[in-house]
Amino acid sequence: MKIRWLGHSGFEINIDGKHIVVDPFLEGNPKCKVRLEEISRTDIVAVTHAHFDHLGDSVELSKRDGSAFVCLYENRHFADEAGIEEVVALNIGGSCEVRGITVTCTNALHSGNPCGFIFKGGKESVYHAGDTGIFGDMALIHKLYTPDVAMIPIGGRYTMGPREAAEAIDLIRPKYVIPMHYNTFDAIKQNPEEFRDMVLRSSSCNVILLEEGGSFAV
Repeated sequence: MKIRWLGHSGFEINIDGKHIVVDPFLEGNPKCKVRLEEISRTDIVAVTHAHFDHLGDSVELSKRDGSAFVCLYENRHFADEAGIEEVVALNIGGSCEVRGITVTCTNALHSGNPCGFIFKGGKESVYHAGDTGIFGDMALIHKLYTPDVAMIPIGGRYTMGPREAAEAIDLIRPKYVIPMHYNTFDAIKQNPEEFRDMVLRSSSCNVILLEEGGSFAV
């Protein structure tokens, strides 16, 4: 499995030979170092909610590649209006197979019809929390799905900050965590090393700090 951080909450996930892109906010992102034309052909494009910095370039990318567009049911109109052929709409707690990957839609505490996603291949799984605050049922994400990697927002103000995110990791208990949704704008400026230190005080989880455009392989 290989993961590349596109900046903000955007990720490329390569798992079981499938290429997944989540929340591709590229054009207009002041911190993104990856252009749309540099993204390899996608199998799945997933959007956690309808805010501009998450919907981003998802429709254009899905149309370019003929990829499945995965979203919460209430947000499917963006894809429908664009004429995307394969729209996979889920709701909280639901799962389905999309091009050989099991996708589960999880709760998220935010606005814009939010959700998180778990992507599971044959042996490995990834949890993208979307924009959210901490909630106690994150412990059930560990119990039910045991994700190997978690992407967690740490920016504060619009999502949980480093302290809450570190507590969330105690609930989710992944092998690896990648912080996201920070330092794109001044309003969400954070020091990710402080988050890492908080996690390591109470957890054996490996904290992966990536630069925008940087990759991590499991």
